[in-house]
Amino acid sequence: MKVVALVSGGKDSCFNILHCLSQGHELIALANLRPADHKVQELDSFMFQTVGHDALTLYSDIIGVPMYRGDIKGKSVNQQLDYKLTLEDEIEDLYCLLQKVQIEHPDVEAVSVGAILSSYQRTRVENVCQRLGLTSLAFLWQRDQLELMTEMVESSMDARIIKVAAVGLDESHLGKSLKEMFPILLKLNSRFEVHICGEGGEFETLVLDAPFFIKKLKLTSFEKIVSNDQVAYLNPVVEVVEKTEEDGEYHSVKEKGVNWSKFLPGNNKVLKESFQEIYDSLSTDLPNADEIKDDLKFINSPRQSIYKIDNKLFISNITSDKSTVDEQVTDVFQNLNNILNENNVNSSHIQHSTLLISNMNNFQQINNIYVQNFPNPLPPSRVCVETILPKGSYLQLSVIVLLDNSKKTGLHVQGRSYWAPANIGPYSQSIIDENLIATISGQIPLIPSTMELTKSDDLEQALLSLQHFDNVKQVIGCVNQLSMVSFVKSSNLVSSVSQIWENYCDENSEYSNPSNSLLIVQVKELPKSANVEWGGLVYKKLINLYEDDSDDEELDEINESLTKNLSIQDSLYYGNEQNFVSTLTLNSIDDLKFDKDLHYTIYTRPEYIFIVEDSNISVEFLPVINVWNYKGELNKFGIIIRGFN
Repeated sequence: MKVVALVSGGKDSCFNILHCLSQGHELIALANLRPADHKVQELDSFMFQTVGHDALTLYSDIIGVPMYRGDIKGKSVNQQLDYKLTLEDEIEDLYCLLQKVQIEHPDVEAVSVGAILSSYQRTRVENVCQRLGLTSLAFLWQRDQLELMTEMVESSMDARIIKVAAVGLDESHLGKSLKEMFPILLKLNSRFEVHICGEGGEFETLVLDAPFFIKKLKLTSFEKIVSNDQVAYLNPVVEVVEKTEEDGEYHSVKEKGVNWSKFLPGNNKVLKESFQEIYDSLSTDLPNADEIKDDLKFINSPRQSIYKIDNKLFISNITSDKSTVDEQVTDVFQNLNNILNENNVNSSHIQHSTLLISNMNNFQQINNIYVQNFPNPLPPSRVCVETILPKGSYLQLSVIVLLDNSKKTGLHVQGRSYWAPANIGPYSQSIIDENLIATISGQIPLIPSTMELTKSDDLEQALLSLQHFDNVKQVIGCVNQLSMVSFVKSSNLVSSVSQIWENYCDENSEYSNPSNSLLIVQVKELPKSANVEWGGLVYKKLINLYEDDSDDEELDEINESLTKNLSIQDSLYYGNEQNFVSTLTLNSIDDLKFDKDLHYTIYTRPEYIFIVEDSNISVEFLPVINVWNYKGELNKFGIIIRGFN
């Protein structure tokens, strides 16, 4: 893609350009925002580095592409984590700047941004990109800081410290290179937890040279300005100088066929070390799973279910009898919105959606209408698969609604990175409720940096998609598993998925990752024609300082009550605030006694779908081809039960 790079002159924005080039993207322009009063160096901005901005006037000359500059006229008006258009906010200055770049370069497709950990920065750039139809490229996002700084130091990028604002750093460090500062930063990180990459605002840098600079900057003089005891910055004076052989290899960004990856010393493997170890330990000589190969036919169709339990509303099995795809999708959402209105909530209250479609060829048509119903930040997480639906049905929709969404949080990463696939569609990677219980969207084996399906073998595909799921868990801090579903297209994958899950749970035994919380289900097709998709429910443990024995007694009562209604109990796990989940596999529904205080999600073949006569029972049906438990054993029913007490 043709890229405009947001540059501050700092190490992160320049290093991200190098990663963009290594991914085959073409740099065609630079963009920078500076204080409206150009004499001001240090602007108290939540978003933009401004120290040393005078040097940016020379970047066009030393990189060889045009620089577009704008003034920061707004303030940090909207300080919410998830940004939406706010008048007089400094982000609207960024919007105007990139809009100007688009006018001059109508072929620009993407924006390079150097965000590492800051969701505040990331969400704002992604918001602007989404409004302008551009793709955010943030290849440093969620990188390990020690690993990343090591790569920067080992690369031929010359970055100097131009601002310090942390314990252990003072004006004596100004002007020093990253290589000189690295040992100092390691010590400060060990002693005071100073961020090695300066992600806490501990320091800022100015890049004088990089492998894609055709000339370089020379620091000729500078003025050190000390604001207070812990903040000092440099007012640098620089000049452009020609490069020599001593500067090492370099190339113009306009040069074709350059292997930019050789300037990046890091590990480019798709699987992280821990997941590669699982891959290396897997057996390839596994038995095929049992399966039912009979024709799939509906005797009973799933009935729509609307049921309120505790502070959640479960709306399940919404379908339509309209004749065309568009009519059905519109009708389904009209039905959904009517139910939401009746309960005094709207689409922003939806935590998670399960979208079943009868033919993946209709996905884009369905998605085009789906997206119109979720205009706000943090749309619900989503699982979408192609499976068997009753004749004439193009889709079935089920949602979980938070009746009070005032404490709803989540993660919606729309930019490309090495971390996990971007969710450019109308769904978040995860939505977290007030009890820190999170739903995670279905993860498929896309290569995050390209958003293309990996061409590796089935085992690596299964591991890569599970790695994506795990990466989301780690970022949101909800590392404990309550339930997991692995969707597969072929029964040939079942034994491998079972083995992978067991090894993953063993590797992460310090967290609550029970192996028997897994269901494996076979469907007709998955997004992008992937072979496997993982989706599930996780939580973050809360520490209750006031917990006493009476709390344990109450949990025992809940356990006893639930067990009475489940004559077969495979797993029972508690989240926070007495939320609990049980994962069951059964061959006879007679073994299950329904309770009006529980919500049931039932995976089964169409012919086993039954009528729930009691309207006070909350049941979501997912018609599938086959169901297996965590051991890869075939069952007629896979059931996830949620309770709230």
